[in-house]
Amino acid sequence: MKISNKNIILNLLNNSLVKLPTPSNITFWWNFGSLLGICLMIQIFTGLFLSMHYCPNINLAFESIININRNVEFGWLYRIIHANGASMFFICLYLHIGRNIYFESYNFIHTWSIGVMILLMTMGAAFLGYVLPWGQMSFWGATVITNLMSAIPYVGNDLVQWIWGGFTINNVTLNRFFSLHFILPMVIAILVIIHIFFLHQTGSNNPLMINKNLDKIPFHPLFTIKDLLGMMIMVSSLMMFSLMYPFNLMDPDNFMLANPLSTPPHIQPEWYFLFAYSILRSIPSKLGGVIALLMSILILFVMPFILNKSIQGNSFFFFNKILFWFFFMIFLILTWIGSKPIEFPFVNIGQLFTVLYFSFFLINSLIKFYWKSLII
Repeated sequence: MKISNKNIILNLLNNSLVKLPTPSNITFWWNFGSLLGICLMIQIFTGLFLSMHYCPNINLAFESIININRNVEFGWLYRIIHANGASMFFICLYLHIGRNIYFESYNFIHTWSIGVMILLMTMGAAFLGYVLPWGQMSFWGATVITNLMSAIPYVGNDLVQWIWGGFTINNVTLNRFFSLHFILPMVIAILVIIHIFFLHQTGSNNPLMINKNLDKIPFHPLFTIKDLLGMMIMVSSLMMFSLMYPFNLMDPDNFMLANPLSTPPHIQPEWYFLFAYSILRSIPSKLGGVIALLMSILILFVMPFILNKSIQGNSFFFFNKILFWFFFMIFLILTWIGSKPIEFPFVNIGQLFTVLYFSFFLINSLIKFYWKSLII
């Protein structure tokens, strides 16, 4: 009996979504996975339309953005949604990661590791996209970030020139960044599929963190409706913000054409990179700053190993809540410090909270090790 591709796809969707066993007590905090999927689709489609009119040339890039805003039908809307959609993407991403840390979902090692890889890829795509308008902050932001590679011993300077395709940021660099920015969302989409595959192997966590095989119901219709409601709220919020405050999250310097001969008084990345930028500039050594910058993200990979616990449940949850909200406060303060000038007292505050940022993982692991020894 011949089975059509249509029937295979319908069976897969039915088994993976409609009949997927899901904990009955998960809350709206579990909506951010589906919201991130919608954000990714919005970014891919708006980026595709923008790429049809964008010119990856240092002499034409800035003018092509102006042309998109003024002359292309609804080009201004695509551009604003794409720019603010990146911020919405990172809001959902950070909330999604925060929820996983709060409820200790990092114990699903494969799902968590793929998720951290998606975070790294998304940060890379966002940085590359920020360079494309070829404004003042785009150019100097790219100059500062790519120059960090020069801190690598022996091969640093050669690596920077290889990335630039010359002895300074030039037309070749912009072309490379555009190509990578275009292809990275496809890589992210593949990683998302792998992420969902591993999630379906283990099942979702739940607020009580009890045995994951207990008290499950089909995904449809309850969680389908909850996801649709979350999507409508998220898309409505994005549209309202994009139409009412379209440029509030953009740097004013980026509305000026890139000028290699004029350095902005205060170079800073977009708001969603400010916490990492604050950690970078808190370390006096250039190489040390680069290592701290990388470790601020890569340390998430080791969380399942340093924070793992042998017994699931609420026994440790009280301490985890206190530590998590301290960590959340540290993240917000580092983000605030990253937007401030490099002067007293902001440098000192940044150094203090950089130490506290990494201390969260150390203290959490030590307390959990002590708690585990008491149980044993």
